[in-house]
Amino acid sequence: MTQLTLTSSGSHPLKPLVESAIQNELRMVEAGIQRTEQRLRDFEARYGMSTQDFLRRAETGDVQESLDFTEWEGEWRLIERLREKATTLQNLHIAN
Repeated sequence: MTQLTLTSSGSHPLKPLVESAIQNELRMVEAGIQRTEQRLRDFEARYGMSTQDFLRRAETGDVQESLDFTEWEGEWRLIERLREKATTLQNLHIAN
């Protein structure tokens, strides 16, 4: 478990501000996940294979390297990072 302590010299309470900032960030990450999922679906439809099949084939060298395939792999890496970030934000607990 990682713990973070925040202090402020101001008189306004920090907890509502931090909670709001976390929720806003989570909404932005979730929107990014939705956009990236759509881009992955577009690649899957265009090339007639699932992303998992594409990644397996790319790993074994069974697909020719192309700009589209590089972008497809990049989208997969992006969605993995976004999902990890969303999980981290969802699991945050702000103590009193």
